[in-house]
Amino acid sequence: MIHRFVKPLACVTLTTLCWYLPAVTAAESKPLLDQLSPVSDAMLADPPAGDWLMWRRTWDAYGFSPLDQINTSNVGQLQEAYRVPLPASSNTPTPIVHDGVMFLANGDDRLYALDAATGDTLWQYQHPTREGAVPSSKFGVALHGNKVIMPTNDMQLVALDMRSGEIIWQHSIADSLVGRRGHTLRATPIIANGKIIQGVNATMVPEGGFIVALDLETGEESWRFYTIPRPGEHGDNTWNGLELSARSGGSVWMPPTYDPELDLVYFGTAPTYDTAPLLHPKNDGEVTADALYTNSTLAINVSSGELAWHYQHNANDQWDLDWVYERQVVNVPVNGQMRKAVITAGKMALYDALDAATGEYLYSVDLGLQNLITAIDPETGAKTMAINARPNAETTQLVCPFAAGGRNWQVSSINPDTDILFLPITQMCMNGGPVGGQSILSTGAALNPTPVPGQEGQFGRLQAMNVKTRELLWDFRELAPPTTAIVATAGGVIFSGTLDHRFKALSQQDGSLLWEVNTGDIPASFPVTYMADGRQHIAVVIGQPTIHAGTFMGAVMAMTGGPEGPMGQLQSQGAALVVYALPAE
Repeated sequence: MIHRFVKPLACVTLTTLCWYLPAVTAAESKPLLDQLSPVSDAMLADPPAGDWLMWRRTWDAYGFSPLDQINTSNVGQLQEAYRVPLPASSNTPTPIVHDGVMFLANGDDRLYALDAATGDTLWQYQHPTREGAVPSSKFGVALHGNKVIMPTNDMQLVALDMRSGEIIWQHSIADSLVGRRGHTLRATPIIANGKIIQGVNATMVPEGGFIVALDLETGEESWRFYTIPRPGEHGDNTWNGLELSARSGGSVWMPPTYDPELDLVYFGTAPTYDTAPLLHPKNDGEVTADALYTNSTLAINVSSGELAWHYQHNANDQWDLDWVYERQVVNVPVNGQMRKAVITAGKMALYDALDAATGEYLYSVDLGLQNLITAIDPETGAKTMAINARPNAETTQLVCPFAAGGRNWQVSSINPDTDILFLPITQMCMNGGPVGGQSILSTGAALNPTPVPGQEGQFGRLQAMNVKTRELLWDFRELAPPTTAIVATAGGVIFSGTLDHRFKALSQQDGSLLWEVNTGDIPASFPVTYMADGRQHIAVVIGQPTIHAGTFMGAVMAMTGGPEGPMGQLQSQGAALVVYALPAE
């Protein structure tokens, strides 16, 4: 092996901090790296069948693969092909695969280039993270040309040569030490129209989150959009009279969807944890407590950074029920006409459909988990909220779903050949306690998990829905909540992981269980499927659970017998990349 250690560079004037080039470990013999082809815009628009080039494989966020070597007739023969131990971290990565090379980012700011057929390391990059940076769970990297674009814990975007791991450029997006918890880069960047588009998380940072676009070739910032309006901007009057410095939230911690025809990226935004100043709206006619642009869909022009349209799904969210998740672009019939729509569901597992070009409300589909919305205006989508939508000082209220979500970052998949969407759901409610205690919310309202009435013992659910007819088809129910995204393939199977260390394949047609395996730890990541050495592989990262998995583990254990129950008997084997394939012939 060759190890390159480079001396410190000069201090960067902008931040008055010194940067160090990292140690890059590279393999002496690199035929796989040498034959890597540049990733073009055309490849991102129509990926090679055997590659997984971006977060959900395609710009429309379908999470679908056209591979069918693994199918309903042989998926039961899957076996472990290899396992690569990983350093411990809280991370939810997406393995990115191109021309037989896998790029895998770890939570400790390490990036691996691996032989996707064997797991052998081709090179490794270790970013020299600034002291005091806020560690964050990240979704992965992006590819374009000869570059791998990697977000870091200290708010850098670093462009590396995908053949060598050497730095091409790096750019600082924000001071990682600002605020109570600091900005973080959790979302995978996407490449669109010559720009790198990156959302920024800002859980309790004054002035909230934002979105940036960087020039792909130079790394220089092209534009920045703030998700909490600045004084004088549209939406400034929706924060109950609060000064900008007293507003927080609007985090952008999920990657966007891109429509190249409209040159728009679609982002979802999170609520705020500082809910107390919004609990009692002034309602004076000019000032509201809607808190734009929290819990909204933002359609932003990639070339200019201008807001094309926005739609707020749930104003003044007092229970942390995000609408931050994937936006999927679908063509659907509405009143007898085909419309290009953006569909998305928040934690309540309720889908809103919006016109992709204008943001016009089209329709909603409620998957039956929530008890907060009593009516939806068929023209505007405005939601009538039940009394339990707001905590109070006296009573505990049943609120469904639990604040960790009926659905969360474990995103859905759509099979475009059958128009079926597959969404992982956690069936759990909460006893929303009176304000005034200790909580993640500044009201102090308690968030105590409790089973869905009538559904005790089945916390996991996988729902199939036809996106064109809006018909709910089948659902698969089990004890453990889902902890991975869904991957659907042309082979008629979907892959999903759950809190009880299980990774499984189900039939897309009827939800029947076709194969499952105990991975040895919690599979908490975005699985992918790809071709390497003529074989289709399924890859998933285990043993790096985030606070989401930890929260559900505690909740399910408490409701199923504690340490003596089924969840308490699990034996964790540690973090690893685990890859499955059919037996070699």
